[in-house]
Amino acid sequence: MLRRHEVITSAQMLAELSDVLSREKFTLTAGQVEAFLSVLARNATVIKPARTFNAIPEDPDDDVVLGTALVGRASHIVTGDAHLLKLARYRGIRVVTVGETLQLILHRR
Repeated sequence: MLRRHEVITSAQMLAELSDVLSREKFTLTAGQVEAFLSVLARNATVIKPARTFNAIPEDPDDDVVLGTALVGRASHIVTGDAHLLKLARYRGIRVVTVGETLQLILHRR
């Protein structure tokens, strides 16, 4: 089966996502967060990101996203993070919002 889109992540990114989704504003239970992350991890390629570097001094945690994308040879980083979106591109990798990603997927059909 040919996969048109592949999700690439890392253990560090999954841990960060767990923290974010556990925030009160999302109103998710711990079980819901755990179930979502379990499905995501099973259906994604989980890799070890590139060594630590300092591409985004304002938010060093974002460097993990860049390192994961580099090692995973990603074409796009999908995010809502302002620091990452400000880059627009990083070493040939496009940084896009979820909305932009949906448009890209819908227009490729």
